[in-house]
Amino acid sequence: MDHLNIPRDFLIGAATAAYQIEGAVREDGRGPSIWDTFCHQPGNIDHGHNADTACDHYHRYQEDVGIMDQLSLDAYRFSISWSRIFPEGKGRINPKGLAFYDRLIDSLLEAGITPFTTLFHWDTPEALYQQYGGFAGRETCYHFADYTKTVVNHFGDRVKHWITVNEPWEHATFGHLFGHHAPGKRNPWTFWRAMHHILVGHGMAMQAIRSEDSTAKAGLTLSYTPMHTKGSRAIDLEAAKTANAFMNGIAFDPIFKGHYPEVLWQRFRWFRPPVNPGDFDIIQTPTDFTGLNYYSREFVRGNRLVPGLRGTFVARRPEPDPYRYTAMDWEIYPEGFNELLTLMRAEYGNPPVYITENGAAYFDKVDHGIVNDQPRISYLRSHIHEVLKARQEGTDVRGYFAWSLLDNFEWAKGFSTRFGLVHVDYESGKRTIKNSGYWLQQQIRQRGALEVPAGLMTLERA
Repeated sequence: MDHLNIPRDFLIGAATAAYQIEGAVREDGRGPSIWDTFCHQPGNIDHGHNADTACDHYHRYQEDVGIMDQLSLDAYRFSISWSRIFPEGKGRINPKGLAFYDRLIDSLLEAGITPFTTLFHWDTPEALYQQYGGFAGRETCYHFADYTKTVVNHFGDRVKHWITVNEPWEHATFGHLFGHHAPGKRNPWTFWRAMHHILVGHGMAMQAIRSEDSTAKAGLTLSYTPMHTKGSRAIDLEAAKTANAFMNGIAFDPIFKGHYPEVLWQRFRWFRPPVNPGDFDIIQTPTDFTGLNYYSREFVRGNRLVPGLRGTFVARRPEPDPYRYTAMDWEIYPEGFNELLTLMRAEYGNPPVYITENGAAYFDKVDHGIVNDQPRISYLRSHIHEVLKARQEGTDVRGYFAWSLLDNFEWAKGFSTRFGLVHVDYESGKRTIKNSGYWLQQQIRQRGALEVPAGLMTLERA
């Protein structure tokens, strides 16, 4: 049965991030971000790619909004480039940066598409990194709050849904512990400082949003990766518990419980960040919703030779079957949504949530004007089904954003894999809606239907 019968009051949208699609990195007064610097250091990005042009969304945003309208999307989650507004991260405001987002937001509203605007999607202004170490330094939190005030004051008459920060764990871990992302640091002390300060920055940004627009709805986006073990030994179960605290609880617990997971606080006590009095009160500034990003699960097994974690990650064994593993070598495990959304009800008080990212990467190609990405359709169908099932079971989940609207610059992977509902030819910029995009269009247009049509509807390609 292909028709999901999505409720009429359930929001469906798609998501992007500024650095991954905009390009125009040196145009109209934009300052560099840490990703501009990182991309141009040899060896950091697969195939030596960079996002100087990316999808050229900066110049082609009207075309992209037209595609969203054609797909009947309710909402569009995008991020603002901090250094396009404040080229040095603070101080001087760039009016041309504000003007670009004015044009984008106005185009969305004219098309009847609700903007969900993310304030920080990993692209720290390079000037703040040089001066403070980015979010490794507490000073950046205050500048983030000032930037938030400026942006909400300017766009708040049109934007009513704000996301402060995207995936604190990924930015702190991949950028400051493993070094695979900008700024490329490998330091456990820096990692936890960055993690803590992003959360503090989120709280300060929430307070800034409240001060500028009391009618706005705001929250943050957290990632969730369930950590499982195939072993049954006590050490395997202990490793899974610690890994879940490290991957998930380190962000969820401060937001919802006002403290870090005890197992992390004790086992990694040598790396604890400096916590000022009142920090957790700031972090717990009330939100209107929580964004949740989910893609796959991971496995660990016990290993007493590894300090702290007392376990090791089990290497993925991807199969060539695209219905079991994506091009990122991520296992397709829609049941993880049930685990996450049950956890939100049972452990974290069932707050209002949106699925702000979920999707699959493949090596898509255009064949005679068509991108037949059936594995992605299967992925989307199974994952949205799990979300709607959790909603029926009582989770307060209000919408789903597919990652991503467009094929784009996939961080350290460059342009080697494609997540989009829309194929982008990176040479010409030509956009081609994939069959998955038309499938989602169909689900939206049939939303709330009481009867399920026999067979698939003819997909509109106008």
